[in-house]
Amino acid sequence: MSKIEINRIIELRGLIHLYNTQYYIHSNSVISDFEFDQLLKELEQLELKHPETNDPNSPTKRVGGDITKSFETVSHKYPMLSLSNSYSKDDIAEFDQRVKKIIDVPYSYVCELKYDGVAISITYKDGKLLKAITRGDGTQGEDVTNNVRTISSIPLVLSGDYPKNLEVRGEIMYSKLAFKELNQNRENEGLPLFSNPRNSASGTLKLQDSSIVAKRKLDCFLYSVFFDDGRINKVFEQYKYLGNFGFKTPSISKRYVETVKNVDGIMSFINYWEEKRNNLPFEIDGIVVKINETNIQKEIGNTSKSPRWAIAYKYKAIQVSTVLEEIVYQVGRTGAITPVANLKPVMISGTIVKRASVHNSDQIKKLDLRINDVVFVEKGGEIIPKITGVNFSERSPSSNAHSFINNCPECNSILVRDDDQAHHYCLNSNLCPPQIKGKLIHFIGRKQLNIDGIGQETIEQLYNEKLIENVADLYSLNKEDLLPIDRMAEKSVDNIINGIQASKSAPFHKVLFGLGIRYVGETVAKKLTSYFKDINHLRSSSFEELCNIDEVGEKIAESLVEYFSLDYNNKIIDELLDQGLQMKSDHSSNVVKSNILKNKKIVISGTFENVSREELKSIIETNGGKNVSTVTKATDILIAGDNMGPSKIEKAKEFNISIMKENDFLSLINYNEKSSDSNQYKQGQLF
Repeated sequence: MSKIEINRIIELRGLIHLYNTQYYIHSNSVISDFEFDQLLKELEQLELKHPETNDPNSPTKRVGGDITKSFETVSHKYPMLSLSNSYSKDDIAEFDQRVKKIIDVPYSYVCELKYDGVAISITYKDGKLLKAITRGDGTQGEDVTNNVRTISSIPLVLSGDYPKNLEVRGEIMYSKLAFKELNQNRENEGLPLFSNPRNSASGTLKLQDSSIVAKRKLDCFLYSVFFDDGRINKVFEQYKYLGNFGFKTPSISKRYVETVKNVDGIMSFINYWEEKRNNLPFEIDGIVVKINETNIQKEIGNTSKSPRWAIAYKYKAIQVSTVLEEIVYQVGRTGAITPVANLKPVMISGTIVKRASVHNSDQIKKLDLRINDVVFVEKGGEIIPKITGVNFSERSPSSNAHSFINNCPECNSILVRDDDQAHHYCLNSNLCPPQIKGKLIHFIGRKQLNIDGIGQETIEQLYNEKLIENVADLYSLNKEDLLPIDRMAEKSVDNIINGIQASKSAPFHKVLFGLGIRYVGETVAKKLTSYFKDINHLRSSSFEELCNIDEVGEKIAESLVEYFSLDYNNKIIDELLDQGLQMKSDHSSNVVKSNILKNKKIVISGTFENVSREELKSIIETNGGKNVSTVTKATDILIAGDNMGPSKIEKAKEFNISIMKENDFLSLINYNEKSSDSNQYKQGQLF
């Protein structure tokens, strides 16, 4: 009997997956709701009877019930890059011209709706949903798999001839109807209403109780797919491809996506949906434009933040008017003073806005902002709303010009402003609370010391309990200090202590970056630690010596000299040294390993067999060369890979530039793919 029941479990799962796909993906109701519920109930009973058949991708998991106390941070296999924004036909035309400067072969564009939701990356293994990760910072996000499993339009099990490993990306969102129902239910329960579908979708994905997520009726369109091979060479083909496996993809027949040949075609799509977007069953905030041909995408490449082969067109922001009630001042980590406008609450694009950035004193003067003015506010692609102007016809004759503050609102120190600076600064960096906390939060960041177990909230707690006043104090913390603090369980304390100890192995450039020295960002920190053998050499260096370092100008040099002239800062550095932090350059991994390419400007184009484009760029830099994107008279070498456009070859010949194949170049710099210089990896195909 047991074998029969287990076979029935397998049969029921298959049937319910099929019926779910038909209903949620194809809008086809194969059986009645009553019949479906009976099948689901039967499956639930059989699974309870046979716990050995537990499967996280069973249809019964759609109802949720798992409790996630914390969401694990997971690194993305392929970065989730953000798109550059455009707001006019001229911007689109400029984007098209930039593409034409890089390639000179025929290409087309794909236009699709820019869904106002939350980006998600979902991986499948052997046809079963394995993991769902939020975008996060683009490099790593949070594991929200349990919650994503409750979304009916996301298949738990794939159909068709799917690949063994598959990563898809899309947008999780509310339909207008689902969001309306959500708020109606909250109103009936006497709960505050949600103001914005996007923010609500994001918040829902972070709920600890997946059963609540299941009731929220989130939806999802999947539109990108990643492979380690080139089985699909056009973006437009992906929609049909994903549809074969049971994914809900943007509708081609409804013109949610289409291919076009030029800028006029792009604008036709943009104009169509600007007029029709209010009739859509979900919210959009613009249009995404991508190059259709994936080989051309690879040729064009990415910046550190955005693909060069895609752009987002954002529809004009809605502008509203409201009253400026107050201007308050915030103190940043570097001491910069930022004025913020407190507004009479007003609704903008579904969000209640109460605050808007004013940036600096020049902006206040430019707009002539005064308390009680009626001001114009818009989002305009900004996360923080901004004031764009004043309705002077509504201004009171008795109003007075606003005067920028003279003293720090936190520590009362006199503010200073250099002639070449936009911001006023508080120079009391070691005693001003927001600056102290800001430096601590900066120090523990992912790109700095990356201390696990500690976040902004924990830093606030530790500072308020007077356990830390500077970054060196972190390394003196022990369990006895932390356990009495509110909400500090023993496991949390262990994680903090272990994270602090692990950070002692962070390389010198991360420690230097973490110190928060003004103007010393990640790149400058790498340059400095590559030049100086240790922290003592750096802090004893002269202004002139610093100015001679590549990418270190007078402003940075001045900031460094000033920082190391203060006893307080040197005391912190000495304490960090005593605690065992890395304050020496690892010359085995210095940026420059040879000067064979010194002062050579090198262009990379095409695809390569032995190394990735990213690794080639690293090889060029570590051997003294400089990566450039365009072939000009000043270019020294063109590294020519496969499938590259002919224009760069022709320009290189015209300017008598050395053209090298991959193997010739690797031989030139004595590259050994098994050496420590090698950092090989496969680059997935991005749509």
